[in-house]
Amino acid sequence: MAQRESLKDMQARLAERLKHAQARGVSAAWLAVTAGGNNYLLPLRQSGELLPMTQWQVVPHTQAWFLGVIAIRGSLFGTVDLGQFIAHATGANDDSMDAMLMQEEEIPSVVTINPLIEAGCALQVSRLSGLRSADAFASSSPAPAGAPPFFGNQFFDPQGGQWQEINLQTLSQSPQFLSISA
Repeated sequence: MAQRESLKDMQARLAERLKHAQARGVSAAWLAVTAGGNNYLLPLRQSGELLPMTQWQVVPHTQAWFLGVIAIRGSLFGTVDLGQFIAHATGANDDSMDAMLMQEEEIPSVVTINPLIEAGCALQVSRLSGLRSADAFASSSPAPAGAPPFFGNQFFDPQGGQWQEINLQTLSQSPQFLSISA
C-alpha cells in the first residue's frame, strides 16, 4: 500500500511541476524513465497515463517481451516490457539482458501510449524519473548508427548520464513491435 501511495505522490508532484513549468513558460518535453538498466525519454505528447503495474493476463505463444494484457479503466492494453523489447530490437544477448534485469529491484510502473496514436499499448518501466526539458541536458547527439528507427537523439545530462529518446509513434508502428507471436 505504501508503494501505491508513493506512486500517487510522484504523479501529483509531476503534475504540479508540469503545471508550474507551464505557468513559467517552460515546457517539459519528456517523461524520463528507466527500463532494462537504461535511461529513456518518452515524449510527453506521445505518452498517456502513468500507473502502478497491476496483474496482467498472460497471452500464450507470444514473445518474451510481451507480458500480456492489463485492464485500465475498462479497456485492455497490450503490455510490453520496454527494457526487454529494446534489448531484443537492438540484438543484446541474453546474458546481458539477465544482468540488467537482476539489477532492477524497483516496483514497475506502466506508461500508456497516447490514445491518439491508437496503439492500445502500455509500456512497463522499472522507474519513473520525472519530467525533463532540453535545458536539463548538457549535450545531445543523433541516434547511434544501426539503431532501431524508433530511437531519437541521445542526450547527456551534466552528470554524464545518457538518455535515449524513444519515438512512441514510430515504435508502435514498427513491424518488430507489432509481431508479438513467438
